[in-house]
Amino acid sequence: MFPNLNAEQARYGHSNQNVADALNLNRCTYEGKKKTGRFSLDEINTLCDMYHCNYSYLFSETPIPPVT
Repeated sequence: MFPNLNAEQARYGHSNQNVADALNLNRCTYEGKKKTGRFSLDEINTLCDMYHCNYSYLFSETPIPPVT
């Protein structure tokens, strides 16, 4: 659902389990949230901090090249 989130996760070499652990979730819950987009504000902030990206880039539904 969020191609930039998937791209950043891959760029950093993080598995779904790695990210789930950082969010204090189990892997299946994280994978479900990636599909539905139902992240809490704390989870969104953690992901933005983890990948050094802003919300509009990380959670865009269309791929956007990262700003360097």
